[in-house]
Amino acid sequence: MRAYLRKVTGLSEAQTTRLIRTFLDCGAVRAQPYQRHRFAVRYTAEDVTLLAEVDRAHGRLSGPATRRILQRAYEQFGEKQYERLAKISVAHLYNLRASVRYRNQAAVFEPTQSTAAAIGQRRKPDPQGRPGYVRVDTVHQGDSAGTKGVHHINAVDAVTQWQVVGCAEKISEAYLVPVLAAVLAQFPFPIRGFHADNGSEYINHRVAQMLRKLYAEFTKSRACRSQDNALVEGKNGAVIRKLMGYGHRSRSCNRCPKRSSF
Repeated sequence: MRAYLRKVTGLSEAQTTRLIRTFLDCGAVRAQPYQRHRFAVRYTAEDVTLLAEVDRAHGRLSGPATRRILQRAYEQFGEKQYERLAKISVAHLYNLRASVRYRNQAAVFEPTQSTAAAIGQRRKPDPQGRPGYVRVDTVHQGDSAGTKGVHHINAVDAVTQWQVVGCAEKISEAYLVPVLAAVLAQFPFPIRGFHADNGSEYINHRVAQMLRKLYAEFTKSRACRSQDNALVEGKNGAVIRKLMGYGHRSRSCNRCPKRSSF
């Protein structure tokens, strides 16, 4: 019988013997609830609410500064509700700040603040029927076996549809800016406007400086407005991908045109 009980319950022989003795002495065996040791709660929910109010009022200062404020509120101004918080340690103050109740009391939700960039105006260009407003985009020819491919710089005039394509080894400023300057120089009319998406290859100070020398306005696409640069995006597939394909072309490939006009 003992072996059967050990098999069914998974208890050891000593545990089984102790339970049998309890049954013989008391006539019943009852499961004892687990008694977890708990320290006495010193700071109540009201104290956490007071701490959250103090942090909101003072902009959530450091622990020592907040502790000093709580001490002054009780000792100098006689506010009895701060009696327990006046004796709190700095370490335990941070423990209260990490509690769920404090986060629910002190949480402040603000919308994401956009970072203003001084380079370019975030709007759709308005050529008003005049040539010289160029849309620009980059097309990557792809990588293969760790070898980087070339980048096509696609520039299209918004009115006349005049298109110039150049190749850059990399899209860093040192490689892209000279190619971009050569591409803009091939247009048969003055450049009045330059529009690109928000990529860092175009939104940088070197490109902005080059456009200032040309007295051209610098615009960039708006958020959630994919149609702002849709003209050159369509030319990427209808012209560049049609002629160059989707296959990898290494930077040393002599079949990649350095400049082309369509």
